[in-house]
Formats: sequence, C-alpha cells, structure tokens
Amino acid sequence: MSQPLFNPQTTNALELAQLLSRGRITSVEIVQTYLAQIEQHNPGLNALISQPPRENVLRAAARLDREREDGKLRGPLHGIPVILKDCFTTASDLGMSTTCGSLALVGARAPKNSAIVQRMLDGGLIILAKSNMTEFCGMKMTYMMPGWSAHGGQTLSPYVRVIEKDEKILGHSAPGGSSTGSGVSVSAGFAPLAMGTETIGSIITPASRNALYGLKPTVGAQDATGMFTMTEFYDSPGPMAKAAADVRVLAGLLLGKDFDAPDVGSWEGLPVGIVDPRLWTLDESMCRQHPGTAENMVEEYETMVETLRGSGCSLQYPFALPDLSGFPDTISLAHWEFNNICLPKFLEAFDDFPIRSVKDIVQFNQDHKEQAMPEPYTEQNDLIKAMNSNEPAEAVDEIKATLRAKARGVLDTAFDEAAVRVLVGTCDSAFCVHAAAAGYPVCVVPLSTLRYNGRPFGVCGIARGGDEEALLRFMAAYEAAMPGRAVPVL
Repeated sequence: MSQPLFNPQTTNALELAQLLSRGRITSVEIVQTYLAQIEQHNPGLNALISQPPRENVLRAAARLDREREDGKLRGPLHGIPVILKDCFTTASDLGMSTTCGSLALVGARAPKNSAIVQRMLDGGLIILAKSNMTEFCGMKMTYMMPGWSAHGGQTLSPYVRVIEKDEKILGHSAPGGSSTGSGVSVSAGFAPLAMGTETIGSIITPASRNALYGLKPTVGAQDATGMFTMTEFYDSPGPMAKAAADVRVLAGLLLGKDFDAPDVGSWEGLPVGIVDPRLWTLDESMCRQHPGTAENMVEEYETMVETLRGSGCSLQYPFALPDLSGFPDTISLAHWEFNNICLPKFLEAFDDFPIRSVKDIVQFNQDHKEQAMPEPYTEQNDLIKAMNSNEPAEAVDEIKATLRAKARGVLDTAFDEAAVRVLVGTCDSAFCVHAAAAGYPVCVVPLSTLRYNGRPFGVCGIARGGDEEALLRFMAAYEAAMPGRAVPVL
C-alpha cells in the first residue's frame, strides 16, 4: 500500500485547506485517503452506518477541484470532507439513507437535503458518510448503551475497543453519547470534521471521549428544517474536530457568522469560573469507578487549572455553581416534544413512506422484534411513553418556561456576580445540563486520558446565549496552553 499524502488521524481541516490552496494536494486525493482509512479501520469500530457509492464522492470532489482551478471558492472549507450523524436528512440522490439508527426508517427516500446539509454543501464540504448513533438519540429504551442502534449495531471507542461486561451507560469503557459515531469517526481518521446533535451531552460526551473539540451552539440559532431532533427545547446540532480552529470555521458556516480568528493564546477579556471536580461527578448508577480513576481525573483537572492560570487566564477556582435539583420533570418534556412535534415534523422529509408517527414505529418494532429489539435491547419503553404522551400543550409550555427561567437565573447570576464570561466543568458530570436547560451554548475541549484504560476525558465550557464567540476564544486559548490531544492507536 502506498504511503498516504497526509496522516488522516492527526491532520486537521484547516491544514488540509492550506495544502489545497498551495496546490500540494487535491480534494480527490483527500477523499481517497479517508476512504482507505475507513475501509481499513471501520469494520473494527462500526462508526459509520451508511456510505454513498465511491464514485459519487469522488465525482463531487473532482467538481470542487475544478471550481478551485477556476478560482471559484465556496468558502474556507471548500473541498474538505465531513461526516454527518444519521439524523441529518440527505437527499436520496446523494446515495445515503437517513434512519436515526432505526430499522423502521430503512428505505425512506428524501427529495431534498435538510437545511444544514444544504448549507454545508453550498459551502463546499464533501459529505463522506453518515455515522452511527444511539437509536433516535436514546428515545427508544432507557439505559440503552450509547452508540447502539438496531440498524447500525454498536460503535466502539478506538481508544478502548471493548465495552466491559455489565458496563454502565457512561462507564469508562462506554463510547459516548448519541453522536458516538461522529466522535469516533474523527478520532479514527475517517474525516477531519463531523456533525453531531446534542440534547443533553450528546456532542459533549463523545467529543470528550475521543479527545476532540466540539460545540453545541445556542438552541434555536440554526435552521433545523428537515433534520431529526428529539426536542426543540434542548436540541442543537454542532461540529466536532481535532482542532479549535476547525470548530471555529465550521461554526461560522453553520451560524452564518464571520468569527474572527482569535489572538491564539490570549485570555484578554475572557475571565473564567471553574467548578470543583469533586462536587461535579457522575453517579455510580451512570459510571462505575475503578481503583484510581476518580483521583486520576481530579489530578489532571487541577493540573489544567494551574496550567491555564500560568498561561495568563484570569480564573476563579473552585467556582461555586448551584446544581439543578428540584427542577420540573425534564424527561416527560422530551417524550411530549418527540411525539407531538419533532418526529412528525422529521417524517415529513420523506416521500410516500408508510411510517408517519411514533405509533407506527412502535408497531414496526413489535412486528420485527428479533431484528428491531434484539438482546439485550428488548424493550421500547421510552417510545411507548412518548406515544402515550398527550398532555395539553399549555401544560408542557409551562414546564418549559419554568425550567428555562430557572436555569438562566442560575447561570446569569453566576456570570453577573462573578464577572466571568465562561463557566468550566468536567464532562463526566451533569454540568452541561445547565446549558441544555437554559438553551445556552456549550463547548468541549480535551484534557487527558485515564491510566485505567486509556480513554480520553475532557472539560466543557458554558457561555451566555448567543455568545459562541466566547467559547471559540476559550477553545483556542486552551489549546495553545495545554498539551496536545491523545491520538488512538488503531
């Protein structure tokens, strides 16, 4: 096998863009390199759920190469590949399905792309594949292992490679959140960029566990037409990448904003509050600790605090932030929106397809039990709860208003009273619940790896609604101060 023109596991999107602009490589060659990486390593990781015909992708790359030769650039990511979570609807002529991991949606055909997919195509990105995901982002069965779907099977961590027996859903060998396939795709070198979606932790957790940079923008800041969301209240799509600058550029395209390249390493005007990792942890029911794992994470976290302080970051540590206990029933809110708003709206993207409701999916799964609900995922209790969730819209609106006001009250008080712009906490905790409830943007950056099994862990940052700029600046300054991210050995 000939030597690849670049290392697909370590080269980032903007480095590829520079090679393209200098004429050192073509988009066709970039695509060929990633396809070879996928062919070699995806069978052992199961990160992808569908790929277009090879000739389709190479044809798209060749067209973008010709445009470049003619001086017609669509943007800074012209000719760069991206992988999409399988909830971003793609037009059938692109050669990929859109199933959210469900066998019930296999064969559904969409006449056009979702708004975000079209925005990426118009910006010159090449869609290389769709990534596997937790089926319906987890809205099927409680405590289903992240990264498992009936259609796509189980995605595995490229760092750990196995899921331990009787593992908890956020245990140290578990691969992430519902966007697991997207995170694994980037760390394994299948593409420099991937798109995920987040309800509560679905971008943050897989990005953290793949030593990536990621962003969940402000809820409602993007046009979600034609894509699957579990809820309108919590959900927001966002990018994952190996470098902070890649996230900045793709976020700019997605949000229609021209984010200036930050003065890398500068913390000026970016005061930070960092919470105590001993207080922000995962319950044993979610993550079983092993000898030394909790201490390992705290030790690396406190080393990070000192490193950031030494790099000029104006920070408060430990920063006291109230938790969100006593909030209204957030799960019933998700059931109601999935049943009454989100799934019906998503299914409108497909032509002449018999599945039109949650009830139809429940019936399909029952009729195809052996394939749709194999051991150990033999239930669909969340789908059934959603199907029966028919409370008056006014009652749900009241829950939403109460929850949002409470969460924003907690965060805004913290931002105002402490005069900080970014709040930072561990990804292995409920810290990002604050951002989800408030609808505020949240980012993730890599921190270190566990001595126990080598799996990465990171920290996340929260900013006020609409202040993605603060998070993008935080990511850039953090990256400049900290050691490089861990790369899995495949």
